[in-house]
Amino acid sequence: MNLARRAVAEGVGTAMLLAVVVGSGIMGERLAGGNTAIALLANALATGGGLIALILTFGPISGAQFNPIVTLALAASKHFPWREVPTYVVAQVVGAVLGVWAAHLMFGGPVFQLSEKARPGLALAWSEVIASFGLLMVILSGVRHRAEAIPYAVAAYIVGAYWFTASTSFANPAVTMARSLSNTFAGIHLADVPLFIAAQLVGATAAIMLFGWMTATPRRNL
Repeated sequence: MNLARRAVAEGVGTAMLLAVVVGSGIMGERLAGGNTAIALLANALATGGGLIALILTFGPISGAQFNPIVTLALAASKHFPWREVPTYVVAQVVGAVLGVWAAHLMFGGPVFQLSEKARPGLALAWSEVIASFGLLMVILSGVRHRAEAIPYAVAAYIVGAYWFTASTSFANPAVTMARSLSNTFAGIHLADVPLFIAAQLVGATAAIMLFGWMTATPRRNL
């Protein structure tokens, strides 16, 4: 596959992921009757199921990265060419925004929105460090040892991280930016986006460094 086809696949896959995340958040909130736990459970399960299907579908074409920190981590670990990183990141961001807009249209809301859902504070930022660190450890280990299990491992981790992190595990800069354009259950206020993304980059960097150290080949004495 040439880069153009892979970038389109990456953009479409990311768009579908955001349609799942935002759409299931809207549906869950509407049907939960004010019970936030039920809405979050619906959102988490739908996201996990969507991730499995989308990674299996787009993985053979683009690698199904759907996430700038995943793309950067794969490039840093020499599993992806650095020269293709900007194209993938642009495709992921554009796809994420289009996916949010598609979800709005499905549920009859305004296409263009700005989220009013505040997610402030260092506790949520620390949650994003943990969420991103864990996600990258799962992916880097899968790439090295169990590539066929990545769709299921990533989905399982994200479903769990929706619940064990205070931030509900965004763990994705493209997703974070796009969700600031949705004034729905899945939204995040634009003012909180920079701290979330900074935390995600910190978590990803820590995962890259630790996994690289743990799996480094020892040098033999001559």
